[in-house]
Order: sequence, then structure tokens, then C-alpha cells
Amino acid sequence: MPSPHIRPLDLSDDATADAVHRIGRAAYSVEAEIIGFDGIPALRESLPEMRAQALRWVGAVSEGGELAGFLAWEEEPDGDIGIDRLCVDPAFFRRGVASLLLRHALAELFPGRPVRVTTGAANAPAVRLYEALGFTRGADFSPAPGLVMASFTAAP
Repeated sequence: MPSPHIRPLDLSDDATADAVHRIGRAAYSVEAEIIGFDGIPALRESLPEMRAQALRWVGAVSEGGELAGFLAWEEEPDGDIGIDRLCVDPAFFRRGVASLLLRHALAELFPGRPVRVTTGAANAPAVRLYEALGFTRGADFSPAPGLVMASFTAAP
């Protein structure tokens, strides 16, 4: 696959929102299997609930115009960036989509700003990605019984 291009996503567009919702559910279903926890909030989030999130969105779009993955974030009160979601359509797994989105975000969207993200501690592919891109692992925490999350920070 030729390299996808990154573009902002407008979730007020029904087709875009539907694609983001579908990809998010598919990606979080895979993560739920990997980490052995099916209580990931985004798995149960309705389309209107997803659209109501105060997040900004970018997507990786394939040459054929298909959304391959997306990244959503918010600016935290202290000015740091909190990545809320980084999801890749399972049809595009292992093609560098997550890495492309994250590299773009760090270099183009919020260069020189601290960036925080969490993932299931047992999600080895995500842990490897964040570590490979220079994120430092912080303390693990358990927001729910049976779930251990890993926290990461990329400092400017």
C-alpha cells in the first residue's frame, strides 16, 4: 500500500463519523482480546456519544480514499496534549498507519509540547510503538478491576 496521507477529520460529516466509529470499535475489540478486558469505554460508545467528545481528530487516508486509522486528542488544562484514541482499521494492521499518525502528530500538530497517552499494559504492539517513538513509560495504574493501564509521556 502506498503511504496514506494525513488529513483533519470532520465528525459532523455522517460518512466520516460512521467510518471513525466502525474503525474504533473494530480496533478496540482487538485490544480487548489482547489485554483480556472487554470493558473499554469506547467499545460501548454510541455514535452520538463519540461525536459529542471534545476531541480533535486526524485520519490516515489510503490512496483509494479509505480511512485506514485515526488519532484523537485534547488539550489538557495544563497545556499538555492528551491523546485519547489512536486506532487503526484491522484491515490496515502492520502497515505503519499508527506510527505515521503518531509521528505526524508529534512533529506537525504539537511540536515541542508534552504529550501523554495510555494503553492497556498488556497491549504489546501499542507499548512497543510508544517506546519506539521516544515516549517514556510512567507508572502503571488500574482504573477498573482486571485492567492494568500503562502511561506514557513524550517530552519536548
